[in-house]
Order: sequence, then structure tokens, then C-alpha cells
Amino acid sequence: MLLKRICWVIVLAITATISLTAAPNVEEGKNLFIANCAACHNKNMKDNLTGPALGGMEERWSAYPRKDLYAWIRNSQALIATGHPYANELWGKWKPVLMNNFTGLTDDQIEGIILYVNQEYNKKPGGAGGTTPTDVATTEKKSGTPWLFVGLAVILGLLAFALMRIINNLANITRVQAGQAPVQKTLVQTLTSKGAIAFLVFALTLIFGYKTVDNATNMGRQQNYQPDQPIAFSHKIHAGVNKIDCQYCHDSARRSKHSSIPGTNTCMNCHAAVKKGTITGTSEITKIFASIGFDPIQSKYIADYEYWSEKQIEDLYKKWIGQEYMAANNLTSMDENGRMTVANQWEGIVKALKNDSNGKIQGPIEWVRIHNLPDHAYFNHSQHVAVGQVACQKCHGPVEQMEVVYQYSTLGMGWCINCHRETEVKFKDNPYYDQYERYHNELKDGTREKVTVEDIGGLECQKCHY
Repeated sequence: MLLKRICWVIVLAITATISLTAAPNVEEGKNLFIANCAACHNKNMKDNLTGPALGGMEERWSAYPRKDLYAWIRNSQALIATGHPYANELWGKWKPVLMNNFTGLTDDQIEGIILYVNQEYNKKPGGAGGTTPTDVATTEKKSGTPWLFVGLAVILGLLAFALMRIINNLANITRVQAGQAPVQKTLVQTLTSKGAIAFLVFALTLIFGYKTVDNATNMGRQQNYQPDQPIAFSHKIHAGVNKIDCQYCHDSARRSKHSSIPGTNTCMNCHAAVKKGTITGTSEITKIFASIGFDPIQSKYIADYEYWSEKQIEDLYKKWIGQEYMAANNLTSMDENGRMTVANQWEGIVKALKNDSNGKIQGPIEWVRIHNLPDHAYFNHSQHVAVGQVACQKCHGPVEQMEVVYQYSTLGMGWCINCHRETEVKFKDNPYYDQYERYHNELKDGTREKVTVEDIGGLECQKCHY
């Protein structure tokens, strides 16, 4: 009887644990989509990005077995090689853009991604629950203790209680066999027994240890960090609408360790001619002019600008804003697009530029840094961008859709390791990898399908920690 009870408790615990972890889950699908798919597929599932829109994929694959869709997601090129009709049709539309391989995804994880895709695809534009790229900073915050651990804690608590009752019954059987009267403990006595208290202390120690390690691991992490910047710079307008290449502004990314913030002179390459913003008019671009000393009325740089007084600067740029823009457009107050009056614009310029280290309007614009790795972690942008040919969106997300940039990825060690395990090295026409003769030969004779960063030592500790 006692053995039967123990078996039932164990079976229930295992069943409950499996139910918590195995079933396809929209939230898990969302996390997997963000980590693996969002760099190439638009989050609204309706527009093409680097890859096709995913909305309606089930209908498009409905003529084929479900396992074919799984095979496509795990390794598209392998399915194409089999001559699969629809796989080759897709490849004909999107070649030579290769889809990353995700061989580690289970069927349930893929179903979770599909559930999330369908959820986002069926959202009404601007309707309840709809998100924009900038909403992600608030909707993708890390949740508290995962429900899996809460469920396991409850199961272990019930298991411990059942075992205490079983031990009490065994003790009574021993007493009866010894000719003693059995002792019937109440629920309160059971919960206040030494065993219950010991279990409680153990559970609290376990929880405290988990939270301590978890908080220590996340120390310094700032995923979704989205600070206010001194200038309302829109990546959506620059990189999205106007399709300015990331490396035009962040040109050091391809040739140095750091992807530095572009200097004001880089901005002036365009804004010496483009003097009015599509959304903010003169209010934001004039901040650039005032910081570097550019006269937008005469279209020339100001000599000895560093010695100008604040009154001289104010007179010039108020004249530019008032006579050349506000008056020309018959604007005497804030217009329907929210563009500000001369006085308000000047107040915003002073507030944005004088809050820097030198307390002056003249000088570099002090942007707020968003992405920052710990000192003990080594990361080289040029190695990833120029040699590895990794797209900026792989780490920074769909920046071309962001009005205000935020930290898209965790930039944690586990995130980097997973990327190195999954990312295929671009061997073709890349002299940097000529030294790996064995891998080149194996790829040619077909004994090797691909080479990942892990294969060339990407998981060695000293590669990132030195």
C-alpha cells in the first residue's frame, strides 16, 4: 500500500513536470523567434525583411506533410537538395540569401514559433495588443521567476508532505508491532515537525541560492535599455526610410574593435544640405548645427566658433529658426505636426547641448551609450562584420524599424555561445579562412556539410576572456 502511494506521487510529479515543459508555448515561441528569426523576418509577419513574411506559412505548406515544414526550418538547404517542390520554389525567389540552420529546435519549439507567428499575423493594425518596434522595450522585459520553477516547487512540496505522512504511518506500524499505541499527528503537528522545518529551511536555501546566482549573472545586463538621447535621432527614418547603410555612419565597425558613435562631421555630410527634418522640422537638426558651428543661413562653417558667446549663438540660430523656417511656413505657434516655436526650440537646444561635460553649447554631442560589455569580455566588431560577415541586425535587432534605439539582445555569455554554436562560417571567397585546409577539403568532398564558429575554436575561453 505504501509503495503504491509513493509510485503514484512520483508519477504525478513527472506528469506535471512534463506538462510544464513539453507542450508548445506561445511565450517560448516568442523568445525563440526573437533569438533566431527576428533578424531576418519582420515582426508583423506581413512584410518582407531580409527573408519572406512568415504570416500564413501553415497555409502555404498545407499541401505537404507537417514534417516537411519542420525540415525546412531546421535545415532549408538540405530540404532543397532533396528536390522538394515548394522548398525549391522558395529558394528560387530568395536566392542567394541563405536561411540559418536551426537543427537544435524540437518539434514543440517549432510549433511554439508558429503559434507566435500566427498570433502576430492576426493582430489588427493599431488594435489592442498590437506592438510597434519601440514597444518591444516594454513588452519584452524579463519576467520574474519562471513558472516552471514555481510548478516544480509546488510539486516538491506536495511530494515532501506525502513522504512525511508515509514515514509517520511506517512509524505507527512499528509501534503497533512493538505493542505500543499508534500516534496520530494532526496537520499542524506534521507541518511543525522537524522534518517539515528541515525541508522548509532546505527550500529557502535553494531559492535564495538560485536568486543570488541569477541576480549575479544578470548584474550589469541592460536588455531593453532605451535611454533618452540629446537629439531625437530616428533610425527608422535614416536606416529604414532612407536606407542609409549602418556602416556609413558607424564606419569603424568594419575596421576596428569598436563600432564608435559617429562624429557630428559625419552627420554634416548630409545635413549641410538637408536642413529640415521630416518630422521635427528645425528643432533637432539645429542642435547639430549649434554643436559644430554651422551657419545654415549662409551654408558655411563659422570661424572661431569656439569663442562665440551664448548670446551670439542664440541670435544666429533664432534667426535661422524664425526667419528661415517659421516665417517661411507661416508658423507662429506649434503646428499640427508638433513643431515648436522659436523660443521653445531654442530652449530645447540649450538643454540638450549644455548638459555635457564642458557646460557649453559648442562641442561634441554627448550621446548616451546603450550597448556595453563588461571589461573582462573581449569583442571585436571588425572580426564579426568584415571577416564573419555578420549582419548588424543579428546582434542589434531590426534597428531600421526603431524610432528610438534600445538594446535588443541580452549580450550575455550564453547568448554568445549559442550564436557561436549555430552560426555557419562564411568560408567561400574569404581568404581569412584559407588556413583551414582540412575543412575546405571536407566541404569539397561532401564529408562535411558546414563549418560553425565552434568548429574553429569559437568556444575556447581565451577567445573572449583574456
